[in-house]
Amino acid sequence: MKILIALAAALAIAAPHAALAQAQRQAASQSPDVIFVPTPQDVVDDMLRLANVRKGDVLYDLGSGDGRIAITAARKYGIKATGIDIDPQRIREANENAAKAGVTQLVQFRQENLFTADFKDATVVTLYLLPDLNVKLRPKLWSELKPGTRIVSHQFEMGAWKPEKKLESNGRSIYFWTVPPKDKQPKLNDGR
Repeated sequence: MKILIALAAALAIAAPHAALAQAQRQAASQSPDVIFVPTPQDVVDDMLRLANVRKGDVLYDLGSGDGRIAITAARKYGIKATGIDIDPQRIREANENAAKAGVTQLVQFRQENLFTADFKDATVVTLYLLPDLNVKLRPKLWSELKPGTRIVSHQFEMGAWKPEKKLESNGRSIYFWTVPPKDKQPKLNDGR
């Protein structure tokens, strides 16, 4: 009986570690849906200006790559910023860049899948994803973000959800939307 109790205790202790290891392997085995192409710094600056980033905002950069958008937001505006990316190499690079910029107290980077990640407290969301990913992400943005949350996308639109503003920045397009109230979300005809 003592052996069974000891075995049960060992399994109870090992189970959470095994589950964590499995989750880490799963996250590491997921590959990015897009290749990493850094946003030029002047476009980053224009994205943050178009979003009207200000003190007190909470920014999430979805598909954060090397972290430059979150880092710039923290450095220039003194706001909390989180980058989410599925690629562990990008997360390491982003953390190194945040340390070099001296903003680790304001910035964090999380290795997660954008479609399951929690970013409900965002007041600003930035994106540099492909158009089909933007459209696929739109229902999550509408259902989880507070009305009035500002969304800025580098280069790609969100299907039938037309932007409120568009800015050209060195030959690149930047799009801006505001999350509408639930009862005012348009019915869109693009498969979503």
